Parts: sequence; structure tokens; C-alpha cells
Amino acid sequence: MVFKMQENKSPPALLLSALLFFLILFCCFAAVQASATADNEVYVIKINGMVTEGAALEVADAIKEAKLAGYEAVLVEIDTPGGLVDATLKIAEAILNARMPVITYVTPSGAIAASAGSFILLSGSVAAMSPGTTVGAAMPVAMTFEGVKTADEKTIKFFAGHIGSIARSRGRNETQARLFVTENAVLGEDEALRNGIIDLTAEDERELLEKIDGWEVETAAGTTTLNTKDATLRFKKKSVKSQLLQVLSDPLIAFILFLVGIYGLVFGFMTPGYGAEVVGAVCLVLALYGMGMFDVNIFAAVLIVVAVVLFVAEALTPTFGVLTVGGVICLVLGALFLPNEPFLIKAPSWFAEFKYAVIAVVVSSAAFFVFALGVVLKTRRKKVAVGAEELIGKVTKAETDINEDGGFVRIRGELWNARSKTGNIKRGEKVKIVGREGLTVIVERSEDVEEAQDEN
Repeated sequence: MVFKMQENKSPPALLLSALLFFLILFCCFAAVQASATADNEVYVIKINGMVTEGAALEVADAIKEAKLAGYEAVLVEIDTPGGLVDATLKIAEAILNARMPVITYVTPSGAIAASAGSFILLSGSVAAMSPGTTVGAAMPVAMTFEGVKTADEKTIKFFAGHIGSIARSRGRNETQARLFVTENAVLGEDEALRNGIIDLTAEDERELLEKIDGWEVETAAGTTTLNTKDATLRFKKKSVKSQLLQVLSDPLIAFILFLVGIYGLVFGFMTPGYGAEVVGAVCLVLALYGMGMFDVNIFAAVLIVVAVVLFVAEALTPTFGVLTVGGVICLVLGALFLPNEPFLIKAPSWFAEFKYAVIAVVVSSAAFFVFALGVVLKTRRKKVAVGAEELIGKVTKAETDINEDGGFVRIRGELWNARSKTGNIKRGEKVKIVGREGLTVIVERSEDVEEAQDEN
């Protein structure tokens, strides 16, 4: 009897065990497949245009995301004339310390890795270039009122040593790398390959990934073998935060926000209640945040503040434009001296555009500031015209006889108590309101008022 009970219960137990076994086997198989798929994917991040803090944030985030997702490698595609020093150094640091392969690639054909781009290219575990691309010209420059000039010798020596250190850590030509900084050397893709700056050339991403498949490369985690053949490319989309940083860290944008912030605070304090002070405060915070992405010349900031003070003084005590001219000069000098760090950028047109844009913004904003502030002050000097005060000066007709004891006038469809200032006024005569006592208006014959004005 006992044997029969066990025999009846065995089939369901075996069935459940089999189902559980296959379920576990299926989950393991799915996990292995997902892992294999992730391992054969490459995360692509593009660096286009000027290198700013936004680009640095994008690269750092891409490396972290790729590591967490289990991607095979990160591919950094470069096409830049250069950029800010701090942002460049952050990108190079993120690539050098990545615990997974980071491939740097100058593409498409016609692209450049100038100045800051040279540092980024040399930082990669694998460095490659497309045909018709260029690398080099990494001598740092400084922007002054006279124009763009080469940075001081101390700065050049530092960056030459730094780019040489990066090249040496990746097994590349340290001497040639230093020449990018000290001599502004420039190489095409073939020369860069012959001189040991890059590891290979490739027409496009697909050819690049096929060529480096099976290569052993060094990362911060040690040596790893690339499995990039037939890899799937996953392109990173720019985050809102990085786009905001990209805009704010532009010196011109930071300067304009700084200027608008000061203007907003001035107008807000002079005419409270309209929100100008809120706009000014927000713009000033954004400007200071943006200026944190590059060194700021304190002297330049003081000049800008002095310029605004001169504009206010011109509006309060007109001096026939003398203070306005002084304010414009201070504003132009302050704007041009504002970026205080050396730039790793090889684009003279950018500096020219920056200078012209600054001058245009300064002149237009100075004119607007003086005009708008003058209008505000003129408005504030006007007499208050609210309620019965607005009636003074109005001409109407007497609804009744009006004398010193009283009478009535109709104003805007309403009857008002009226009292004659001098003499009796008959019904129907024109009267002019010349004063007010409580709810009673003081009137005079309109003709008497006109005669008095003529005599004066």
C-alpha cells in the first residue's frame, strides 16, 4: 500500500523537477547569449568641434556606461580644431585610466585632430586615422587684447612633457609627440603611421574593427584581447547635461550670461517686482558655473563691473557720453581678458569671431543699457498718476453752478464734488481741474487758466 502511494506521487515530482531543470538551463543559456552579444558591441562617442567640458563629460560617461553594459570597447571618433586645456586633460585622463579598451579614431576623411585632438588621439589603447585626415599643431596659445599669441615657454615645456608622457605610456613615438607642441608639427595619416603616432589607418569603422580583431592591447585593468570582428556599433546620444555644459563653457556664452546677469540685477534693484533681478541672478549663476570650466582673470571681471557702474553713472548724471565711452572700453577689455588659461586650439578664425562678437555685444548692450536705464529713471521721476491724481489737468463742463461752497462736474461719466478756486462758475462753462481735496476736486474756468498761463 505504501509502495503504491509513492508510485502515484513520483510522476508529478519528476515532471516538476524536469521543468525546473529546463527553466534553469534556459536562463543560463539566455544569460550567456546576452553576455556574448554585449561583449561583441562597441560603444561609439563622437568629439566634434571645440573640446569643452561638455565633451569631457560625454567621454567619461561613455566609458562608464560601456564598462557597466559589458561592451567590448569604446570608439572615440575625433574631428576637432582643439579646445580648452582642462577639458582636454580630463578626456586624456579618462581614456588612460579606462579599465577597458578605448579606440581613438580621426574620422571621416577630411577630419582633423588638431591641438587638443592630438592629446586625445595619442591616449587611446588603439589609435587610428582615416585617409585624408591630419593630426598635430598642439602648441598652446593665449588670447590677449592684441590677439592670439603663443603661450609662455614654461607652459609649452609642460605640455610637451605631458604629451610625450602619454605617447610613452602607449608605446608610441615620444619624440614626434613632443614636436606637436614645441614645433607645431603636423602629420597626415601615412606620416603619422610611419612615425609611430598611430597604429593603423582604416577607411571606416567596419574596416577598423576588422583589422584590430584579435589584437592584444593594454588597459588600466591589464592586457586584453579585442574581439571586434562583426561587432555591432552603438552610438551614444548626447545628454542634456553635457549639452548644457558644452554651451556654458564657451567663453563667449559665459561672458554674455555674466553681462546679462549684472544688467538684470541692476534693473531689478531699480524697478523691483518685475522679475529682472531673478533673471539676473539665474544668468549670473549660469555664467559663474560656465566660467568654472576655464580660468577667469579677476582683473577682467573687475573691469566688467566697473563698466556697468559707469553706465549707471551716465544714466544718473548725464555727462554727454564721457562715462559711456569709459564703460565701453572697460567692457571690451574685460571681455577679451576674461579667458585666462592657455588654449589648446588651432583655429585663428575662432578667436577672430570671438573678438568681433565681443565688440558687437559690448557696443549694442552699452547702448541698450544707457537708453533703457534712462527710460526707467525718467519714468520714476514722473508724478504718480493713480486714482484722483490722474484727473488733475483734465478739462470738463460744470454740471451745476460751482462756487467756493461746492457744485458738481462730470468726469468719465461720474459726478464729482467740485469747488471753485476763484469766483463763481456757471453751469455749462468749461472748467479745468487744478487740485483735489479728498473726494472734492478744485476747478477753475478753463479760459482763466489759459490767460494765466499766457501772462506767465
